[in-house]
Order: sequence, then C-alpha cells, then structure tokens
Amino acid sequence: MTEKKRTKLQKKVEELAKYHIKKTTWDHIRDLSFALIFALIIAVLVRQMWFEFYEIPTGSMRPTLKEKDRLVVSKTDFGINIPLTTDHFYFDPNLAQRSSIFIFTGENMDIRDVDTLYFYIFPGKKQYIKRLMGKPGDTLYFYGGEIYGVDAAGHDISSELQPPSLDKIEHVPFIHLEGKAIASPSNMQGIYSPVILYQMNEPIVKLALNGSRIEGTLLQNKGVGDYANLWGIKNFATSRILTKDQVVEFSEQGPAPLEKGELYLELRHSPSIENARMMRDEYGRLRPMLGTATSILPLNEQHLRAIFDNLYTARFVVENGFAKRYGSSQRGGALASLPDVADGCYEFYYGKAYKVHWEGFTTELPLDHPLYTFNKERVQLFYNLGIEFDTHWAPRSKFQQLLPSRYAYFRHGDLYLLGAPVMKKEDPLLVAYLEKEKTKKAPFIDAGPPLNADGTLNTEYIQKFGLRIPPKSYLALGDNHAMSADSRDFGFVPEGNVRGGPDFIFWPPGSRWGAPNQPPYPWINGPRVVVWIIAALSIWGWIYLQNRRNRAPLKFDK
Repeated sequence: MTEKKRTKLQKKVEELAKYHIKKTTWDHIRDLSFALIFALIIAVLVRQMWFEFYEIPTGSMRPTLKEKDRLVVSKTDFGINIPLTTDHFYFDPNLAQRSSIFIFTGENMDIRDVDTLYFYIFPGKKQYIKRLMGKPGDTLYFYGGEIYGVDAAGHDISSELQPPSLDKIEHVPFIHLEGKAIASPSNMQGIYSPVILYQMNEPIVKLALNGSRIEGTLLQNKGVGDYANLWGIKNFATSRILTKDQVVEFSEQGPAPLEKGELYLELRHSPSIENARMMRDEYGRLRPMLGTATSILPLNEQHLRAIFDNLYTARFVVENGFAKRYGSSQRGGALASLPDVADGCYEFYYGKAYKVHWEGFTTELPLDHPLYTFNKERVQLFYNLGIEFDTHWAPRSKFQQLLPSRYAYFRHGDLYLLGAPVMKKEDPLLVAYLEKEKTKKAPFIDAGPPLNADGTLNTEYIQKFGLRIPPKSYLALGDNHAMSADSRDFGFVPEGNVRGGPDFIFWPPGSRWGAPNQPPYPWINGPRVVVWIIAALSIWGWIYLQNRRNRAPLKFDK
C-alpha cells in the first residue's frame, strides 16, 4: 500500500470515528473535571515543593522589598517540603543563613488574621516573608540598632548578623516597651490583675497588685536583675518630638527647666518592674504597668535638618489634603493633614520623597515639591505620624500609651534617630544632656556594645543577658522594624513552617530588580537537585505519554 493511500484511509477512519463515536455530555464533564483536578494537583505540588510567584502585600520589609513587588520564591533553599503540611521530607538547617530572607507559613502560629483562600476557593494560611536573624541555639543581644551574638557552640556570629550590605537595616528588640499584655479577664473593683507581659510571644514578666503594692516577677532570665536588662532593651527608647508647651503639658518630666531648643525630643526608656504603677492602658483597663523613665533632649535647627534629611515614612495616600497609610481604610478627623500636597500615593526613604504610580512604580520628586517643605511643624508631623498617619499617635496626654513607632539609640557615643547619627557625641547639647542624665537613677546613656576591652565579643555577657533561640526555631525580623509584625509579636518560627526563600525580584523594573539584598543562597544544593530531577522526569513522562496517545490509531500492513 502506498503512503498516499495509507494517509487517505487514516483520515477516513478518523472522520468516521468522530461521527460514530461522539462524546456525550457526561464524557465532556468527566474530561474537564479530570483536567481541572490534575491541573490543581500540579499547581499545588509546584507551589509547595518547587517555586511560586509572590507579591509583597505590606511595607514590613522596606526598603529591601516594597509593597507590590513581585518575587520568584524557591521552595528548595532549605529542604524538600511535604505539601499542605508544616513538615519536610528533608530539611538541612545548615542551608539556612543568618541575615538571609526566608518564607514561612503562619499555620499553628499565634498570628492575627492568618487565614486566607488559595485560588479564591481553598482555605489555607498566609505565608510571610522576613529576615532570618537567629538560628536554633543562637544567643543574641541588641545594641545600637545592630545584633551581636554567639551560636550554640559559643562562637562569635556577629559578622553574619551585621554584613556590610545591610548596614542601613536597623533592628530593635521590641515593638512596644511592655510587649503584649495579657490581663486577667475578670477585674476586682475595676482593676485588672494580674498581668502577664509577653516579648517574642514568650511570658517575660508577671505584675500583680498585692494590697497597695505592685509585685513584679521576671519569668525568664531571672538573674539579669530588671526587665530593661533583657536582650539589650535598655539600649533603646521610644521617642516623639514635642514643642516646649507640649513638654510642659504632656511629658512626665513635667515643668522642669528646659534648655533652649527649636523642638524637644522626648525619650521614654528603662522599663522597670521595680517602678511598676497603676495606670489605664490603651483599652481603658486600670492595671499594673511597667514603670518607665523620661528624658528630654533639646533639638536645634541643625538636628531638625538631619532628621528631615534622613526621613523615612510608611507609604501613604493623600486625598483632599489628608494623608492616610497605604492600605488603610480609615477616614475622618484622625488623619494627618497635608493641605499643600496634591492627591496621590507617596513615600519617603533616606530623606528622598517619591511618587508611587501604578503597580508600584516610583519616581523621585523634585526638590521644589511641597513634600520637601521644611519647617518645625512639618518635621514634627512626619516624625510623630510618619508611620501611622493617624492623629491618635500625636502628642495629646501625659501618660499616653499610643506612641509613634520611632526609636532612639546610641551607637559608639552618637545618638541615632531614623537609622542615622542625628547627634554626634561631641555635640554640645548631647554632652550637656549626658551630664544631666548621669545624675539620674535611670539614665538613658550609651552603655556601649557587648565587647571586651580588647574589642573581642564578651560572650559571657551575651549568654547571660541575651535572647536564646529555642531548638528547631528561627528568629524572623522585618527590615522595617517600625511597620513589621514579626517574631517580636508572634514569636519564633518553628522549623516545620519554613518553606523557602526569595530568588529574584522581577517587578517592578528598576534599581532593585534582580536578586534581593541578602547573603546569596547556593544555586546548587541537595534538595534543589532532587526536586529539579523529579520535575524533569515528570515533564518528560508527560510528553512521552502524550506522544503515545496521539499516535495514529490504526496500523496498516504494507
């Protein structure tokens, strides 16, 4: 039989088959259902075990990752995940690098609003992206916006926690000085007692009213003395900028004589169980609270310029002269006022203002833009409200609990605000401030880094006062400490929850396009090789089966 005749007969048979062997409606439904289920299974396996695309929803990792950034996330950086569980077929903790960025699921963790829907249908738990700053057995200590530490064997790991590429990323050991307060659900004569204070989602302090006296007990690291000594908490202060009248009216320092200043920096610091007191918290509950000390530092125009030149804010939206944080649905009189700024989305970073366009594109604004207007009122507004953009955080009372997410700390004698040395150690105002502070019972001064006289790490000090990471757990911190709910809030990340790490920023195009700012993961490792081989074999098998299926249905003899 000739080739021409064979082809003609084959086509005739195929036409007859289409006419006489028609698929029923049930056949179509069955085939469609099978195709959808198969596609869903493949999508889940790929996303859980190989790679997925990830969109950044919040500003917790700014400036490394910003809202609307899109990433390629590898699920093979640390091991081979078991799909839809918090476990691994294989996990190598040596592949997890300190200061790298990692992805983890919030399943079985104490995280608010953790539920989500995958493919808009299937319930699941959200995934989170943070920087991995502590591995099992590490002991860490916070000083000067940096982290010092030792590993489980007592070796100095500070260089891994402070690589030069991350010199502008600062770390603060708390979100609030008191952390999370869990009060007794019932009250006696309107008083809620006892109260357990949590940091890193671990119970740290118990405060209880006993008669007319408040008893405070450290629940962990009992040999460190007072609460402020934990992990270097004493090295940091919450801060806000006040006018002279506001210092007199709202500051706990009261009407003490003030040095001349354009504005004043209020520092709230040294949380203490020894000076605990009865106060109403932000929920209106009368309960025992940690005592704090307050210090006031005058600021001249040079300091205000330095603050403005290093300003960073949350991404914010201006509408009709009022600003709100990006993603907030808040409206009304609590919004920050920016009457001279046109409607739009904006952000400040490192003192530069940007307009945010469609899908996260940004353009730097010219220096004559109204956002660059420099005066005392504008500096105070952006410093106090530049993260929350909500006037509930503005100065309004003496014992105010809602304080701006702005922190101050010393580093080698210089006073840092916004991650920059706003006041150098030789500054006359700082020198005068320190002399006055040294006369106080609870001063806010530079205690110095945890180093020996020869510059080596004081491992004994860190092991006594530092934060120890539990077995099979990891410390997750956001690069933008002012806007990050991280381990300081929900605690350590269990090893089983670790899913992978980001490999590539592919949107938006620009200076941050490419590999994110982190110590690079190796391109080749055991888990990655195994998963890629499985994927390659699966693709080859699918192609082979398709080819067999699509062969001519009949064979003819010559």
